[in-house]
Amino acid sequence: QVRLVESGGGLAQTGESLRLSCVVSGITIRSIASMAWFRRAPGKEREWVATCTRSNTATYADSVKGRFTITRDNGKNTLDLQMSSLKPEDTAMYYCSAHGDAEPIWGQGTQVTVSS
Repeated sequence: QVRLVESGGGLAQTGESLRLSCVVSGITIRSIASMAWFRRAPGKEREWVATCTRSNTATYADSVKGRFTITRDNGKNTLDLQMSSLKPEDTAMYYCSAHGDAEPIWGQGTQVTVSS
């Protein structure tokens, strides 16, 4: 059974950094076509943040471009999201997801709160 477990969330001040990690179990990350981070702020729709393909091609939402970096670590079987220059509008529950031929698989989320 494939499982995604996020960690690394917490409380940060504006301008600070956090690093989220998503541990993948039940499958090797190399076999996953693409992995992504999404987020959902209170009262808002789920928002795509970044994607990293099997070939390590990364794409970002305009709102995080230049501040966030998504990486896949094949050795650790993890997907990370380095978040820098955090803003209060980055406050949300962050979810890791795996995408391929079947239905996407989602983690349970990790909360990020940025105070001004």
